[in-house]
Amino acid sequence: VATSTVEFEGVTKTIADRLADLLGAYVCVVDDAGRAIASSEPDGVVLPFDLITLEQGTDYLRIPFNFNDQGGEVLVVRPDKDAVALPRAARMLVELMVEQILNTARLTDQQDLKNKFVHDLLQGIITDESDILREGELLHMDFTRPRAVMLIEAEYLTSVSTHNKAEAREARVQRRSRLITNSVVRFFSLPSNTICAYIGEGRVAVLKASSTQDLAAWADSSSASVPNSASWANLLALKKASAALLQQLQRDTNGSVSISIGRYHPGIGGLASSYRDARAALALGNRFHGRDRVHCLDEVGSAAFVGVSDEETKIGLARHLLSPLDQEPELVETVKVFLRENSCPADTARLLSIHRNTLLYRLNKVKLLTGLDPHKFQDAVQIYLALILRDLD
Repeated sequence: VATSTVEFEGVTKTIADRLADLLGAYVCVVDDAGRAIASSEPDGVVLPFDLITLEQGTDYLRIPFNFNDQGGEVLVVRPDKDAVALPRAARMLVELMVEQILNTARLTDQQDLKNKFVHDLLQGIITDESDILREGELLHMDFTRPRAVMLIEAEYLTSVSTHNKAEAREARVQRRSRLITNSVVRFFSLPSNTICAYIGEGRVAVLKASSTQDLAAWADSSSASVPNSASWANLLALKKASAALLQQLQRDTNGSVSISIGRYHPGIGGLASSYRDARAALALGNRFHGRDRVHCLDEVGSAAFVGVSDEETKIGLARHLLSPLDQEPELVETVKVFLRENSCPADTARLLSIHRNTLLYRLNKVKLLTGLDPHKFQDAVQIYLALILRDLD
C-alpha cells in the first residue's frame, strides 16, 4: 500500500508540474477526499483558497482521473484576475495531457512487473507452469513457442551518473534499458518488446524465439549439415544474429556490449536452464576472451568444463562438441589413442597399426569436422575432457 501511495503521489506531482509549465497557471491535485496531495508551487505549497468549493468555470478547470484504483481531481486555476481566462479548449488539452501522463506511468508500472516476472522465472523462483502461463498472458508474453535466452550486458546500463539529484539512478537505468530493448525489437522486427526485460546488474534478458523459421534470415546451408541435438539446434544462426545485433547495440549505446547465448531447453521451465547457460557463458567468455563479443558455452574452451557446475550441462556440451564424430568411430578411437599416447604420432601409428600419413589424415579430419585441432594443446584438452564426460554419460 505504501508503494502504491508513493507511486500515486509521484504521478500527481508530474501532472501538476507539466500542466503548470504548459498553461502558465496554478495547478493542484486533490485525492478523492478533497485533500491536496500535489501542487505546482515550490515545495508543494497550496494556495489559500477553498479547493472543495471551487466551481467549474472560465477561471477554473476540474478534471477527474483514476490511477491504480486511486481517484482524484486535477484543478487548474487562473493565476490572477488580470491573466487571460482559461479557454474552453484548455479543458480538452488538459484531459489529453493527464491521460498521456497516466498512460506512461501505467506502462512503466507494467514494465516493472514484467521485469520482475522474467527475473523470477529465469532464477527459478517461480516454477508452476500454470502460474507462469497465466502471468505471461497478462503481460502479453507468448510461451507457446520454443525460446532460448540471450543475455545483453551493456556498459551503457552500468555507467549511469548519480550527480543529477532530480532523477533517481534506477529510473535512469530503466529508461536506458528501454532504449536497448527497443533496439532489439527493431533488429528482429518484432511486434512488441514483450520478450525483453531488464533483470538488473546491467543486463537485459531476451527470450528469443529460436525455431528454424524464427532464425531463417541468419541460417545457411552449412549449418544444416552439422549434426545437432535439439538443445543445440539453430545455434549457428543464433550466433550470426547475435553478432549483427551486437554491432547495432554498440552503435546505439556508443559503448561496450557483450552478448551471451543459452541453448534451447524444452518446456517453459527450460528457460531457467537456458539462462544458466547464458550466464555461465557470459562470465567465462568475458574473463577468458574479453568483452564486446558474442559468447556461448561451446566456444569458451575447456573453461566450460571447469567453470560450469551443472553436470548435465557439461555432459550435454561434451556430446555437442563431439557430435560430428557420432558416425566416425574410427576417428574417435584414433584421437583417444593419440591423446593417451601424449600426442606422439609414432607411438599412436604403431598402436593402431597404421601409417603416419594415415594418422595425419584422420586427425585433420577430426579438426575439419569438430573445429578442434588435436595437435593444439587447448583444443586437445577440450577434446580429452569431452571424451571423458561423454563416456561417463
